[in-house]
Amino acid sequence: MQESQIVALIEPILSAHGLELDRLDVTPIGKRSVLRVTVDGDGPDGHGPLLDDIAEASSAISAALDASPAVGSAPYTLEVSTRGVSKPLTEAKHFRRNAGRLAKVWVGEEQSIGRIVGVDGETLTLDVDGEQRELALPTIDKAVVQVEMNRAAAEDEEN
Repeated sequence: MQESQIVALIEPILSAHGLELDRLDVTPIGKRSVLRVTVDGDGPDGHGPLLDDIAEASSAISAALDASPAVGSAPYTLEVSTRGVSKPLTEAKHFRRNAGRLAKVWVGEEQSIGRIVGVDGETLTLDVDGEQRELALPTIDKAVVQVEMNRAAAEDEEN
């Protein structure tokens, strides 16, 4: 399997579905391979792709791969998914798409946990206990979304 050919084949398909290729992994497992396509995108509300978007793109990718010599004659399994919340936020678009979510951010030895307010150019605005902090994206060593199990319930009680 030629990864560069696969990328060239699937990127236009993803683009047509409003998605972008985040990562492609081809893992040989015995006589077959697993093609893991990780996608990202704004989605209709700017917070990432919807499940329907991914399902439609997955069907189109599968059909294109079946008709292309890029995967060769060996059997393969196609997996199409999003980055998920466990992946580190590394680019401005990742922070923008997670606006409103709680994130843990490391700058050097300092850790901050706060809600992502937004991104303006190369500056992240983070609400840490009611205080707005601006962080230059290039200075951020690591950032991950924090999963909040009770946030929706807490917001419902406030209204």
